[in-house]
Amino acid sequence: MASRSPHTRIPLVGGNWKMNTTRAAGLELSRAIAAAARANPAAEVAIYPPFPYLAAIAELAAGAFRVGGQDCSAETSGAFTGQTSAGMLIDTSCSSVLIGHSERRHGLGETDAILTRKLARAIEAGLMPVLCVGETLAERESNRAHDVIDAQLRGSLAGHPEASLANLVIAYEPVWAIGTGRTATPDDAAEAHRTVRQTLADLYSARFAERTRVIYGGSVNAKNAADLFSHEEIDGGLVGGASLNAADFATIIAAAAARCQA
Repeated sequence: MASRSPHTRIPLVGGNWKMNTTRAAGLELSRAIAAAARANPAAEVAIYPPFPYLAAIAELAAGAFRVGGQDCSAETSGAFTGQTSAGMLIDTSCSSVLIGHSERRHGLGETDAILTRKLARAIEAGLMPVLCVGETLAERESNRAHDVIDAQLRGSLAGHPEASLANLVIAYEPVWAIGTGRTATPDDAAEAHRTVRQTLADLYSARFAERTRVIYGGSVNAKNAADLFSHEEIDGGLVGGASLNAADFATIIAAAAARCQA
């Protein structure tokens, strides 16, 4: 598949705060992120705070950045203690949701069968789903990364027609690089992103694969963001720890925006 022009898709930078911050700290951080997002309109910014702070941060965002949930239930409502539905995310002014983050796939044992149902609920609610895929260190070292990414995509997207996936974003996040300080080289990341596009083209169409944003998540930081984003296959990043530092995250946002001006 031919590589795209770096100007074809709007870069996306997502900040996954995981189980961090307080309400006050989250609001302070959000104000700084809003300023950085407004200063770099060429990039789209999305923040995924802890559930209790979603409504307050969504109100503060005021259109400067998207606010999303770190997960949503595979169910619409009912006796599911501790779960949060896609409809509830919409009700708190969210516009996006993470599906299948590695800490849920590998830490909580979420299967592709569960994730395809979560994806369905997100689509029904009108959320922008960010579907996460990626291999473990053992899988990479045994040369199975391509097969793992392909299988995760096929399993998680099963039953979803192309027409329903207009807002889909794929986040490639190698499990071995999340929170470890290790980062895939731009070439390694780009190779994985090409695998994603090859699978999307096989499942749907070359046009769909070409227009779907694929972002990198695996210890993205202020120092390596520009190198990663300079590669034409990488459409931005899903950022963990660095998204909790206002200055670092602003640098990452600026690096994503800069690719549109190259």
